Amino acid sequence: MSSGVIIILVGAAVIVVAAVVLGTFLTHRDGGLRRRFGPEYERTVAQHNGDTKAAEKELDERVRRHGGIRTRPPTAEEQGRYTAEWARIQEEFVDSPPRAVADAEALLGRLARERGFPDRDSEEHLAALSVHHPHHMDGYRRIRGVAQGSHERAPDTEELRETLVRAHDFFAALIGERRQHDAGRVKGRTGRHASRAGLRRGIVKGSAS
Repeated sequence: MSSGVIIILVGAAVIVVAAVVLGTFLTHRDGGLRRRFGPEYERTVAQHNGDTKAAEKELDERVRRHGGIRTRPPTAEEQGRYTAEWARIQEEFVDSPPRAVADAEALLGRLARERGFPDRDSEEHLAALSVHHPHHMDGYRRIRGVAQGSHERAPDTEELRETLVRAHDFFAALIGERRQHDAGRVKGRTGRHASRAGLRRGIVKGSAS
């Protein structure tokens, strides 16, 4: 076998190995993005009309810009103050569900800013939060849309109730009640704060009184 043929065969083998390595890397990277962002991944792909490469490029860029944010955990005193304010909003829901939802959205925005995320009026606000709390973004976007009146019709009381219940999960994550894992599971600490089910029961009970 001539040296020229050997060189060609070696070159072809190198190309094949490189392609396999690159394919494995891209598969792992794409799988990592899907696991990290969960429903936010699917939402971004849908926004790009099914173009996964464009969606993953956007998500990679979000991680590059905001992955290094070091948030400041709230103190025990701040946790107590935030929890008391959320309880006040829950009570407010009984008399004025729209106002309660608007106040809850404002509280979430303020809390996120105080934790170290961009201000809620910033274009980077949602992008930064999606990197650190991707599994709560559906609930947060929902309450923002309701509070800002971006829906075609005004939601009824039950829809507002569910909006507030879902937003509470994000609130709990921001104040440190629940820790989010990269696989999308959320683990709660027992004790001090009301759970999602507890919030639901509280609002239902209050509305009936």
